[in-house]
Amino acid sequence: MAYPIEQKLVVGITSTALFDFSTEHQIFLDEGLDAFRAYQAAHGSDIPTPGAAFPFIKRLLHLNKLFPEESPVEVVMLSRNDPEAGRRMMSAMPHYELDISRAFFLSGATPYPYMSAVNACLYLSTDKEEVKDAIAKGHPAGHVLPCAMQDGDYDNQLRIAFDFDGVLVDDEAESQYEHGGLPLFHHYEVENKDRPLKNGPLMPLMKQIAAIQEIERRGSQRTNSQEKAVRISIVTARSAPAHERLLNTMKNLGIEADELFLTGGIEKKNILDVLKPQIFFDDQLGHLTPASASTPCVHIPFGIRNQ
Repeated sequence: MAYPIEQKLVVGITSTALFDFSTEHQIFLDEGLDAFRAYQAAHGSDIPTPGAAFPFIKRLLHLNKLFPEESPVEVVMLSRNDPEAGRRMMSAMPHYELDISRAFFLSGATPYPYMSAVNACLYLSTDKEEVKDAIAKGHPAGHVLPCAMQDGDYDNQLRIAFDFDGVLVDDEAESQYEHGGLPLFHHYEVENKDRPLKNGPLMPLMKQIAAIQEIERRGSQRTNSQEKAVRISIVTARSAPAHERLLNTMKNLGIEADELFLTGGIEKKNILDVLKPQIFFDDQLGHLTPASASTPCVHIPFGIRNQ
């Protein structure tokens, strides 16, 4: 029996994160709302091209085909567009075989407050100020950066990469680094290695993914295989001895990662170009800006790094 929406992994996404509406957005900025609406009406039958978050959403929804009994994923479009402009977006769903049937078209109103109405554990938007506001109000939200790289992989495996501090957990450790540099950070983490870190903005998402991983463990022969439906990677600037607190925190929460990269300052782009995730979440633009040339990236504007 399919999960009710209250138990599903629900992602709310804006139309500009799912599709490339950069031309339309520029018309809105340069010529105003009436010109934008006129353009949308004139191009109502044109199928929009995929946006930066499209590869992630496409594979996320594919999990419902792999686990039809549970159908554990729901994606809801939360858009500032008016209903008439929304017609074009909904017409694109069958073209791309995206099983998205729920959509809120709000005619300019801010979408993220409706996350609670659909029980969303993630909100993706290309509006960085909107995402900042959402994070400040305690919503798990991310700013989708532009990504020129088209999705060239035709496999269906969902690969998600997370930074750790300031994303999956809070910024307690990062605050120590900010105040005392690497020596204080390592000393603090060793002293507190057995005390789990508190949840960060995207821990609700990680827990929902962990539930889907458990479905696969119960019914699949692909456990610990490269063919797993979902592969989770943590790509962190931590290195030994700070890894102990990371591992203890994960164990305490009962969540697992397939790959752990303790980069110790190695450029994360070098890792991601080999790993090829469909999405990477980090709280530091210094890591995301170079990586976004070849990997869909999402900035989580949380904690001391973003003050």
